[in-house]
Amino acid sequence: MKFLKLFLLVTTFLLADFGSIVKKSKFPSVDEAFQVSAVQVGDKIETKIILADKIHVTAKTLKYSIVKPKEVLLDVDKPEPQKINGDMVYEDNILVNIPTKDIFSKVSGDYTFAIDFSGCSDEGICYNPIHKTYTFKGDPKAQISFVDKIKEALDESNPNGIVDLLVGESSIFIILLFLILGLLLALTPCIFPMIPILSSIIVSQSGGEKPSASKGFIISLIYVLSMAVTYTAVGVISGLAGADIQAAFQNPWVLTGFAVMFFALAISLFGYYELQLPTKWQSKINSVSDNAQGKGILGTVIMGFLSAFIIGPCVAPPLAGAVLFISQTGDALLGGIALFAMSMGMGLPLLLVGIGAGKFMPKPGGWMTAVSQTFGVVMLGLAIFMLGKVVPSGVTMFLWALLFMGTALFMGVFNNSSSTVGMKKLIQLLAFVFLIYGASLFIGVLSGAKSMLHPFKSFTSGVHSSLKQEDLNAKNGYSIEKLQREIEATEKLVVVDFRKKSCPSCDELEELTFPDSRVKEELKRFTFIQVDITEGTDDDKALYKKYGLFGTPSIIFFDKENRALPSKNMAGFQSADKFLKQLKSIH
Repeated sequence: MKFLKLFLLVTTFLLADFGSIVKKSKFPSVDEAFQVSAVQVGDKIETKIILADKIHVTAKTLKYSIVKPKEVLLDVDKPEPQKINGDMVYEDNILVNIPTKDIFSKVSGDYTFAIDFSGCSDEGICYNPIHKTYTFKGDPKAQISFVDKIKEALDESNPNGIVDLLVGESSIFIILLFLILGLLLALTPCIFPMIPILSSIIVSQSGGEKPSASKGFIISLIYVLSMAVTYTAVGVISGLAGADIQAAFQNPWVLTGFAVMFFALAISLFGYYELQLPTKWQSKINSVSDNAQGKGILGTVIMGFLSAFIIGPCVAPPLAGAVLFISQTGDALLGGIALFAMSMGMGLPLLLVGIGAGKFMPKPGGWMTAVSQTFGVVMLGLAIFMLGKVVPSGVTMFLWALLFMGTALFMGVFNNSSSTVGMKKLIQLLAFVFLIYGASLFIGVLSGAKSMLHPFKSFTSGVHSSLKQEDLNAKNGYSIEKLQREIEATEKLVVVDFRKKSCPSCDELEELTFPDSRVKEELKRFTFIQVDITEGTDDDKALYKKYGLFGTPSIIFFDKENRALPSKNMAGFQSADKFLKQLKSIH
């Protein structure tokens, strides 16, 4: 019996010791190895990095910085590191205090503070780089100027950042901010296709006479108001319901129908027939308006409505931010007024077009036929633009090639140059440029090129660098689970690009931003995933809701721990410089 007790006692000690060995062999997690904190105490930020046993931090990797509203590397007083095996490291807890006045002198308003470092265990394992962020209030004594807030909103590529900027601001400020943002968005390519549409409406409603400045302004105002009301309604409904209404209007059948409509308008402008409402409809409209302006107003309203849906599908961070603001705050009234103000700001150039058409348009004459035909060419271009969202890129390039070469012939590229003088010489030169570019596109189609910006890509593949083609082949059929599996399957950082086939800004990213050699080099640190959500399936909608996105293109990032980084989200077209800066900020 004594022998049995002794045996049990020895066994207990051995098992206890074995368990401790097993326990000791287990490496601590990141949060166990490095307990990081940053709190504001009075006029300083107190930071602590508490290290677990046998854990050290590499001195040269320890950085303290501001990452928002702009990136600033802080010069702080760090403790002296120790030299171990030739490396400068910290083995003791790292305590660093940063005076807030040093931060307030570099940034205005609320800011995001970051601590970055890398560390290892003495037992031979090194952890992934660690990036911790903390948000603090700005200097309570300082007031951010309205201009600084405008700059901050313009520099913000993350819609969530726009929401953070709006929360807590007065209604007057939010409305004025979006009006100014709309004015600035009016300078982007999104608004350009609407100019020839409005111009053709004014010319067609002039009835062969010179329109007055007031009439041109009223027509353009009706057009802009209908466009603004449409934008506002779609934004409010999307924000409250979380639905991408515009996606329904990107259906191939809808797009093809509008392409046919623009083609019919083009043929009408060329003078082959007169496009007008049926006689019965005209009679009903005339009964409402004695001066028969009802037909023109109705047509202008319809075109403004369609332009908002079809011609202007660009998604900019301010628009996405407004929709998210409505979604998160539920304030549909303020969000709707802000969207309306932004839409009216975007429409200002169109109002100037209306006034200019009436004030500066010459007297009626033969020139009006040439103007109508010019707008006819523009309408053909819009028809091809619509079809380009449905048919293969090669077919689209072929149609553009025919349009440019046909326009060159129409402009008299082969006319006897000795008989052309003055302005006609310049027109013939422009026609020659159109002919060369159209021929370039045609050669590009035959060589298998798919980009209008790079028709000779097949011949200059060594010059034009881009991501691997398989990386740029967007895949559909993604679900939250499938995307998460792909993210977890890689040990790299992850960038996910959400796109649609009917998204011009998405194409600009692929043609201008992703092929940049600097971006391409930096993307080697990432796994690049491209998701096509053109079909708008339930899984696509679930992905949008999961990651708080609105519209395309939308780009999201994940760290090496497979965690989403919502503060890094980007919406709309991003230049190579801006996208590169974002990539470098992710560790």
